[in-house]
Amino acid sequence: MLYEFVCPCHFGTEAVLKNEIINLGYEISKVEDGKVTFKGDESAIARANIFLRTTERVLLKVGEFHAETYEDLFVGTKSIPWEMYFPKNAKFWVTKANSVRSKLFSPSDIQSIMKKAMVERMKLNYHMDWFPEDGEAYPVRVSIVKDEVLVGIDLSGESLHKRGYRKFTAKAPITETLAAALILLSPWKADRPLIDPFCGSGTFPIEAAMIGMNMAPGMNRTFISQNFKNLCDKKIWEDAFLEAKSLVKPDTELSISGFDLDRDMIYASRENAKLAGVENKIHFQARDISLLSSPKKYGFIITNPPYGERLEEKAALPELYGKIGKTMENIDTWSYFLITSYEDAEKYIGKKATKNRKIYNGMIKTYYYQFMGPKPKF
Repeated sequence: MLYEFVCPCHFGTEAVLKNEIINLGYEISKVEDGKVTFKGDESAIARANIFLRTTERVLLKVGEFHAETYEDLFVGTKSIPWEMYFPKNAKFWVTKANSVRSKLFSPSDIQSIMKKAMVERMKLNYHMDWFPEDGEAYPVRVSIVKDEVLVGIDLSGESLHKRGYRKFTAKAPITETLAAALILLSPWKADRPLIDPFCGSGTFPIEAAMIGMNMAPGMNRTFISQNFKNLCDKKIWEDAFLEAKSLVKPDTELSISGFDLDRDMIYASRENAKLAGVENKIHFQARDISLLSSPKKYGFIITNPPYGERLEEKAALPELYGKIGKTMENIDTWSYFLITSYEDAEKYIGKKATKNRKIYNGMIKTYYYQFMGPKPKF
C-alpha cells in the first residue's frame, strides 16, 4: 500500500531533507517551509525513522481539509477513515495542535473537538459505543496554517533528534538534527579534516563521524510505530535495522576534532561520543579558539559559537568573533561554516561571507555564514 508521509524540519533545511528522502528511494510530493512530504510503502515507516538525519519526526498523513469553524473541523476529522489506522482497542488522542494565522487558534479546543470526531467515526465503523483504549498508543498531530488542516499519526514518538547518545549537554546545545543538516549543507566529505572549536557537548563532531561512517542516526533507538502491527509488521522493522547495520563503514579513516575552553564539556563530549560508538574517530581537547591550528590543508570548521543571548555575554562577542577572523587568516586554506544569531558577526570577523543562509534554530532566527576557502589542488 502507498502512503504519504510528512517530515517536519528546521526552517531553511528543507533542501537537505528532500535530498535525504530521494536518496532513500522515495518520491517527493511537496516541499514547504519547515516540512517535506513524500510517498512510500510500509517499509518507509521503518526506514524513514531509522535513516533520516534532518527531520524531527515522521508523520503518516491521514487527512487534509479546510476549516474555518469548529463544525468544519469536526466534519473534516470525522471524514478521515480512522478505522484503517486504529485497531478497536487503540489509545488515540491529539497530542499536539499548532495553529498559524488561522481562525481556529485554541490548541485545547482543537484537540477536544478532534477527539470527539475521531470517536464518532470509530463508533460508526466498529459498531461500539465505548472504546477501552487499553491497546497501543497512536498519537495524532495536527497543523492548521491559514485555515488549512493537516492531520498525521506520529510514527516516531520521541523526537528524532534524540539519537540516544547525548546524556551530557552544554548550556545552549544545538539539536542533533540541525547539526546534521548544517554539516550536509556544507561540501564536507569524510576524506577532509573537520574541527569544531566551540564543540560544547560534541554534537557537530559526533554527527560528522556518524555521517562519515554511514551510521544511520536511528539504528540504536526505538520508535512508537514499532508497535503498530496493523501498519508495519515486525519483519519490516527487522529488515530496516539489518540494512542500517550492514551499511556502516567502521574502518573509515576520519580526521575530526572538537575543542572547547570548558574541560567539563570536553569530558561530556567524550562520554557522548562513547555512547554514539564513535569515540575512536574524534579527538577532543580543551583549547581556546585563538590557539587553533592545523598542519592539514583544505579542512572545514563547522561550529556554533556563542550568540550572546544575555547582555553580559554580548559584551564579549566583538573580541570572540575577532579571534575567529584571526583564525581564518592563520588557517587560510580552510572553509568556515558558522551558525549564529549575532548580527555583527561579519563585521568583527573582518570578512564578508561567501554565502549567508537564514535558518531558524527553534524560535531564534540565525544565519549560517559560509566562508569558502580555496579548492584543493588535488
